[in-house]
Amino acid sequence: MELSKDTVTGLFTAIVTPFNARLEVDYDGVKALVKRQIDAGASGIVPIGGTGEYPGLSRAERRAVVAACVEAADGRPVMPGVLSTGFNDAMDAAQDFKDVGAQAVMLVTPYYTTGTQDGIRAYFAKFHKALGLPVLAYEIPRRTTVAIAPETYVKMADDGSIIGMKYSNYDMPAFIEIVRDAGDRLAVLSGEEPLFATHIAQGAVGGVLASATIYPEHWLRVFETARSGDLHGALRLQAEIAPVIDAIYRETNPGPLKSYMKMAGCDVGSVRLPLCPPSDETSALLKSALATFEKASSA
Repeated sequence: MELSKDTVTGLFTAIVTPFNARLEVDYDGVKALVKRQIDAGASGIVPIGGTGEYPGLSRAERRAVVAACVEAADGRPVMPGVLSTGFNDAMDAAQDFKDVGAQAVMLVTPYYTTGTQDGIRAYFAKFHKALGLPVLAYEIPRRTTVAIAPETYVKMADDGSIIGMKYSNYDMPAFIEIVRDAGDRLAVLSGEEPLFATHIAQGAVGGVLASATIYPEHWLRVFETARSGDLHGALRLQAEIAPVIDAIYRETNPGPLKSYMKMAGCDVGSVRLPLCPPSDETSALLKSALATFEKASSA
């Protein structure tokens, strides 16, 4: 399927990268996780982002994970994250992903060496032209310290350098401005679970969510409810999972998420350094959140 602004809609799961007991990539686990998402109704898969431990994987491992996702996705879009900060390293990764069948890439805003808005615009334009594959911008200023201004998104839409973005940002006024001025030309995807229903109600066409790795059905219910115009109902469903969200993001993702998944009966292994398993305090909160959510969802 050719990806465009109009075909990138719905729930795209930012999956974890499963490891075995030796912290080697569990490729059968990757395929099982992807199949679980597709069977649940996810629109596509976003591997190898922050949730997928991009910095903790080698180049060969990243490529192999994406290949496993493409194999298991049954034709659904696979849009891997590209988190390398330098243009050439990022291009090497994206070309690897293209070679094994990724339909698009989700390119993080350049960080550490942070460009001006004009520099960011030029970076994405050059990247899209060189790669020859649809590109989505991945904006997450709490990790990168840089955000793309609404007016820059408008210019990038004019350039045709991106078909959309994952908006992991709590700046609602900027979000509303982006949807108003560029939403007719860009697929705006929410990247924030606490704002997901509100983002959909304000014009987002879907989301890229890490916690969908374990609960895709719940987030699909939130999406469909919000898209139908029932924001109150969507927020009520979102409130059910709020304790889980608070707990899994209490420490750096995906350490707590992987621990929570094991508690919930889906063991995907631990994390690689510098990440580490969650503290005892966070683990206790994860257990409590699991019990609370199971009670709420069975009521």
